[in-house]
Amino acid sequence: MTSTFTGRTALVTGASTGLGKAIALELGRRGARVALNYANDVERAEAAFAELEAAGARGLLVRADATDEEGVARMVDETRSALGPIDILVPNATCAQPQRPIEEYDWAFYQSMLDFFVKSPYLLARACLPHMKEQRYGRIVNIGSEVYDLGRPNFSAYVAAKGGQRGWTRSMATELAPWGITVNMVSPGWIPVERHAQDPQELKDAYLATIPLGRWGVPHDIAEAVAFLAGDGAAFVTGQTLVVNGGVTVS
Repeated sequence: MTSTFTGRTALVTGASTGLGKAIALELGRRGARVALNYANDVERAEAAFAELEAAGARGLLVRADATDEEGVARMVDETRSALGPIDILVPNATCAQPQRPIEEYDWAFYQSMLDFFVKSPYLLARACLPHMKEQRYGRIVNIGSEVYDLGRPNFSAYVAAKGGQRGWTRSMATELAPWGITVNMVSPGWIPVERHAQDPQELKDAYLATIPLGRWGVPHDIAEAVAFLAGDGAAFVTGQTLVVNGGVTVS
């Protein structure tokens, strides 16, 4: 049975493009009121929001830096005022992820990864929890990455931050379970989206050859997984990571 979110409010960060947009659209199609967050590109965000409205969803376009404490507080307040308190939280916002040997990173870059994948989920959850605890219901679905399981070389800052995010997910799952709040993670493989347009074709071909299911994943695959974990069908699932990569990390 397809999950429906009628009467629920969702916030998806980094939702103007790629996986975030697909997640926001899927939740909206299933009845949620959706706050679509973006940080910089107004034109792209407005186009994504037009798609959400065309799908028949009620929503809000809200600009904020998901790693900034004041910005997060304002975003949650604006969402509450326009759509109601947040029931479903999807921290998805990300940044550039250059692959370099460790000698070519500096701590500032490591910190930027931690800001997006540990600090941002923390700030967002903290702002949403009063309502979730009061109603004894909530869904937090983090977006991880298969790189943690694969231990990708020349990617240490991103891998470390994603590992921290997974640990945070597990800890929060046990902490929030008494309030009926579930905390899970969807961990995608390489899903080509707009920011991968210039990636070398030989890298894409090499990765495709490692996928047991023999096809590329698409953003809708991730959106469906998030919708499952946010829905009533996953009410007894918490602290888990659902890897969506066509079987790359089976072994």
